[in-house]
Amino acid sequence: MTQIDKEACRDAYNQVRDDNTDTTWAVFKYEGSTIVAAGQGTDYQDFKKLCTDDARLFGFVRITTGDAMSKRAKFTLITWIGDKISGLQRAKISTDKALVKEIVQNFAKEFMVSDPREVDEDYIRTELKKAGGANYDAQAE
Repeated sequence: MTQIDKEACRDAYNQVRDDNTDTTWAVFKYEGSTIVAAGQGTDYQDFKKLCTDDARLFGFVRITTGDAMSKRAKFTLITWIGDKISGLQRAKISTDKALVKEIVQNFAKEFMVSDPREVDEDYIRTELKKAGGANYDAQAE
């Protein structure tokens, strides 16, 4: 049965949520049968590099969205399943996500992806913008 290192994962989650830090992402990975905080950073491209064919992970990401009228932080939960992950592990990640969601509770949109194009920062930003409500930029288009 899968366990989660709640304290370390909560610390990483809080770092991303904290407006006083530069941390914009945190990754939670499997270490044996335990989900652990496995990294955090400030550059989205560093997060994206972790999304490899042989990885399965959960990413909590802060993306600044907005328009000329306002800027705001939006949060997303990204579940990445690489192409080389077995069927059993793929199935397990869906049930294990409930453990992650006990900690990662506040986000605007959730993604479950295995295509590298779907972790493209512009794609994520566009999807978050759609989920964000008012978009004053649309008036200028």
